[in-house]
Amino acid sequence: IGLAVAALLAGCATPLMGPRELPQGLNLGRAVTADEIKAWDISIPPSGAGLPPGSGSVQQGAAVYAAKCVACHGANGAGKPVDALVGGQGTLATDNPVRTVGSYWPYATTLFDYVRRAMPTNAPKSLTADEVYAVVAYLLNLGDILPGDFVLSDRTIGEAQARLPNRN
Repeated sequence: IGLAVAALLAGCATPLMGPRELPQGLNLGRAVTADEIKAWDISIPPSGAGLPPGSGSVQQGAAVYAAKCVACHGANGAGKPVDALVGGQGTLATDNPVRTVGSYWPYATTLFDYVRRAMPTNAPKSLTADEVYAVVAYLLNLGDILPGDFVLSDRTIGEAQARLPNRN
């Protein structure tokens, strides 16, 4: 029976086949709705087009980081058990580059995008826009890129982006 099912499914798996061309009775999925696509279409390019409204301070980001990031990225973004988020400035042209937010990341807008889509790893897309702005502000402050009183928002992210050492 297993080979018969495999042969049937193999006959259905052609790269040009659309969802309505499946043999009757298999009931394999459905077409994705426009609302479902919109919910996942949240990418933010370097230009910042599509940034959601919101804001977050460095201080608020410290609280978000302590609650949702420190377990993986360690105190003050130092790393352990996973990658460090701070340090490494000036190492990219060396034999041992240290790629962190401050040493490597060229755009605050795409940092926002990455954090919003992928973090925390145990609950991606769970942070609010305000929490993402705050934690990005905190990380950029830890890397000596933003001052401690900075409030990152959809309106101030360009100012933050202009301060990133690897922006060019």
